[in-house]
Amino acid sequence: MFYLTLVICFFSSILLTPLVKKLAFIIGATDKPNHRKVHSRIMPRLGGLAIFLSFIIGILIFHPADEYHLPIVIGGIIILLTGMLDDVREISPKLKLAGQIAAAAVVVIYGGLKIEFINLPFGGIIDFGYLSIPFTMIWIIGITNAINLIDGLDGLAGGVSSIALISIAGMSFVMGNGYVTVMSLIVAASTIGFLFYNFHPAKIFMGDTGALFLGYIIGVLSLLGYKNVTFISLVIPVIILGVPISDTFFAIIRRFVNKQPLTAPDKSHLHHCLLRNGFSHRQTVLLIYAMAAVLGLAAFIFSQATVWGSLIMILVLLIVVEVFVEKIGLIRDDYKPLLTFMKGLKPINIRNR
Repeated sequence: MFYLTLVICFFSSILLTPLVKKLAFIIGATDKPNHRKVHSRIMPRLGGLAIFLSFIIGILIFHPADEYHLPIVIGGIIILLTGMLDDVREISPKLKLAGQIAAAAVVVIYGGLKIEFINLPFGGIIDFGYLSIPFTMIWIIGITNAINLIDGLDGLAGGVSSIALISIAGMSFVMGNGYVTVMSLIVAASTIGFLFYNFHPAKIFMGDTGALFLGYIIGVLSLLGYKNVTFISLVIPVIILGVPISDTFFAIIRRFVNKQPLTAPDKSHLHHCLLRNGFSHRQTVLLIYAMAAVLGLAAFIFSQATVWGSLIMILVLLIVVEVFVEKIGLIRDDYKPLLTFMKGLKPINIRNR
């Protein structure tokens, strides 16, 4: 029955997307080209509604059961309405953030989903106490915005989200968390169906309706599978979501280095940098897909490693990411501290005396 549900979600998304496309033009949910956009014509941008409706069809058919299920769905509706409002009227960042806070609050405060403590690798514990609620909400809101920020090329956010959801489902299956596995795959099937219309050249954008919903559901499900665990285990969702998290992190660093406001838009995100480095639109998207898939695999290997192996793997991943960031100029073209340091290392010549 579950596999049939996934098939129904997939085809529901395919069938619903053309209808949502017509609705987008009727209500004015369109995206006009400008200097920051890569498209050159007016595009409908309500596609996330098709993903959400397919997701609702899936959970109504299969009825996944969990104590957090109702709060997750209610929060999903709030974030969907926030995204739809922005796609139609382009609301202010403050109002958009208010919607995200409301959605996160439903899950964290009403639903009771929160990270209360973390067991440290070599003994000891970090008890968040009253900070558990804001810490958990910051995670959900942060992932929501991270997915929204990478939604800059045809099929990019949808594909990266699908890979992350499949990775989360795989890890949850190994850990025996059936609810997270089921929910992740239902959303992934709905998103992959939408990609038939969203991959380059796109016929419709998911808009904030889709990006905010996917970011929200990924943030919640990634947290649901790893709350109240060790520090090492908590790193797993960070690795799985490495592409959107790192892009968001370096966007903050870039704006700090360039003395720009944190909310200032720019054309220096990961996909922009790859385009400037000579990759085509389709090549850039597929390359980022590959990065997301490699990180998903790395998360699985990480979960099976020893504590010392995990720490070494984290260090290697950080070095690789930093070198890549400096190579493509993600922060600034002249920002290359690690590469400069590596070039300055001269080989030691051993001479026979």
